[in-house]
Amino acid sequence: MLNASQILVRCIALAVCTAALGACGQRGPLYLPTDPAAQDRASLPDTVLPDLPERSADRP
Repeated sequence: MLNASQILVRCIALAVCTAALGACGQRGPLYLPTDPAAQDRASLPDTVLPDLPERSADRP
């Protein structure tokens, strides 16, 4: 049989998991911004690997 502290720990863990799963993600449809202000933003590869030379135009 479970004692009170085990029940409390399991309830807290369940609440944290529920909150984490309920809070992840973005509401609404995902889209790539096309406005002029978005063109100056860094892409993910530029952010993660800023020292790499830019790709040539013939390679994806």
